[in-house]
Amino acid sequence: MTEVLDNPLFDDQKVSFAVIRVPFFLMPHYDENKPHIETNRRRLVQKWGGQDGWEQQKHHHNLKGRGQEAGIPHFNLDRLTSNTMASHRLIQHLGKTYGLHVSESIYDLLNEYYFVDGHSLNDRPRLAKVVADKLRSTMLVKNDSTIPAPSEEDLLQFLNSNDGRKEIEAAVRRLKAMDIYGIPQFIINGEIVVGSPKLSDTFIRIFRQIEREQYSNNATIQKTIFAEMLGIDPRIVQQGSHS
Repeated sequence: MTEVLDNPLFDDQKVSFAVIRVPFFLMPHYDENKPHIETNRRRLVQKWGGQDGWEQQKHHHNLKGRGQEAGIPHFNLDRLTSNTMASHRLIQHLGKTYGLHVSESIYDLLNEYYFVDGHSLNDRPRLAKVVADKLRSTMLVKNDSTIPAPSEEDLLQFLNSNDGRKEIEAAVRRLKAMDIYGIPQFIINGEIVVGSPKLSDTFIRIFRQIEREQYSNNATIQKTIFAEMLGIDPRIVQQGSHS
């Protein structure tokens, strides 16, 4: 995105992106009522039939390299795994309430919180504190916002509720209908599906094609198939997450 944002093809056309994080559950059977279930190391060693199998998979999938490309300096192999329904609901809630730039910033924060620091995504008191501190310290939600930034207590109350669950469940059903059963997957402009890790040149080529098409058609509408399902107002989508 950075290449396209910094170097638009047309001087008189503003380029922006609206990133919507569609929820996906790696371990949907994990108990939602437990703060964590096991370490990721234990989960993967069991999944791949022992330590030797796990070592082979690490090299095959280049997990370290993929993490570094995504801004994750190193993976904490002993991070605490958990059900992720509450954290998915939180990301969607922040995006549709305060804007996609806020949900993207918190998504980046939670990547470090989980993958690097190793904390559970269902440790709700810790999650509420970390997110509230980030929102307060960075002024992501402006003081003049019509909806004030949530406090730690507000976030914990939300995490302990069921608000947003039906939207998450609807999105998961849609993914299954699209035969998407793994990540990463990218749905671009509501129709182009790019699966598995790809070189940045692949994305730049797709983004440039969309940029040309929108310029030639004088179009600015961003197409999406998940925004309405997740309850995200079209105005929030139009504001974008990166510009």
